[in-house]
Amino acid sequence: MNWGSWGYKSMCPSGRYAAGFSLRVERPLDGDDTALNGIRLYCVDRPGSRDHNSIESNVGSWGDWTDVKWCYSGFLTAFQLRVESSQGNGDDTAANNIKFTCSGGAVLEGDGTNWGNWGDWSPTCHGRGICGIKTRIEEPQGGGDDTALNNVIMFCCD
Repeated sequence: MNWGSWGYKSMCPSGRYAAGFSLRVERPLDGDDTALNGIRLYCVDRPGSRDHNSIESNVGSWGDWTDVKWCYSGFLTAFQLRVESSQGNGDDTAANNIKFTCSGGAVLEGDGTNWGNWGDWSPTCHGRGICGIKTRIEEPQGGGDDTALNNVIMFCCD
């Protein structure tokens, strides 16, 4: 979706690539839902390493961080975002969940919500893998309908 504005670009340190991720998710409420609020990538220097640092772009105001999902061989190389289209006068959530492919072939699905539809897979990184992130976040609307995370760009590195 296109609500909100693009945040800052955040990159793994040189020589490191994303091999894991966690999500900030607001669980369904009886009211104004936002669903996916943030994506955190975990950067390592070699597959299988758990010596990591984390990066994230802008993050919405609601929810809790899920457990980390790891590629057990390789790095994150492509993603697919689950997005709910505009609900008109209903409760908009925009982005709800994300899947990643690992260079070793595994597919990891986040612990987001199940509203909306899966979009197309991103192009696959031709270098080592994903090494950066930039998110589009809608700021809190006060008394209006909040959506939080609306879109994401991932960056590939060789």
